[in-house]
Amino acid sequence: MRRIVFSAAVFSAGIAAVCFPVRAPAQAQAQTPTPPAAGEHVDAAEIIRKFAAKEKEFAEARNNYTYRQSLKFQELDPSGNPTGHQWEQVSDIIFTPEARRMEKVVYAPVQTLTLLLTPEDLADLIYVQPFVLTTDQIPDYDVTYIGREKIDEINTYVFSVRPKPKKTAKGKRYFEGQAWVDDRDLQIVKTYGKGVGTIKDSKDNQFPRFSTYREQIDGKYWFPTYTYADDTLHFKDFSQRVKLVVRYQDYKHYEGKSTIKFGDVVDDKTTPPVTKKK
Repeated sequence: MRRIVFSAAVFSAGIAAVCFPVRAPAQAQAQTPTPPAAGEHVDAAEIIRKFAAKEKEFAEARNNYTYRQSLKFQELDPSGNPTGHQWEQVSDIIFTPEARRMEKVVYAPVQTLTLLLTPEDLADLIYVQPFVLTTDQIPDYDVTYIGREKIDEINTYVFSVRPKPKKTAKGKRYFEGQAWVDDRDLQIVKTYGKGVGTIKDSKDNQFPRFSTYREQIDGKYWFPTYTYADDTLHFKDFSQRVKLVVRYQDYKHYEGKSTIKFGDVVDDKTTPPVTKKK
């Protein structure tokens, strides 16, 4: 992009049973899991099958929740200090009386970014940062077991996740990175990576790496709760360090029957004005 990619993060819901402590990392970065021990037997295919089935259940359930989404995207100087160029927005994801999902912007000060947001950035905000890997999506990815790691008090299996080159669709965005799966309940609790996909091959299109954490909602669903990015984007003529934090809060189950397609109704203030880099 000639701009930035947005990481979606979430506030822990007031009705959530918080089972996975979330702490903002100093910087989103890859972690090196412990490689499989000699003689260790891990049925990776079975683990993938089980967590993908749960991912499908969680994704379908989340489509029937309302929540508040808050994001702040900042341009930083090389030392990590804010430059004053930023975008903030708070939105409520709700349903119309006709049971159609919509985004209602409740806070949107004038954005002052010098970077230009692309459609890919906004697509990543909705679909990639709060990444889910469902049974239906597994055929599009190469998922490889790479080891174990303990996150806070949770023991996890770590998987590498990459889209299959021959399976990618033109214009569609994909996740590339790592996923941490709880070794007891077999559900994803963290992801780290970036958005990739078939866009114009240009150094003017860059996307930051991010970490997304999940928490347990209503005692059963593991929804994304916090995404954090702190990365330097290297464009053709310059580099820019950026920071993004997105949170979701107040998850509430929608009681009506709905047919949902995100973005069916969008407040006219949702898409910020763009500023081209001078």
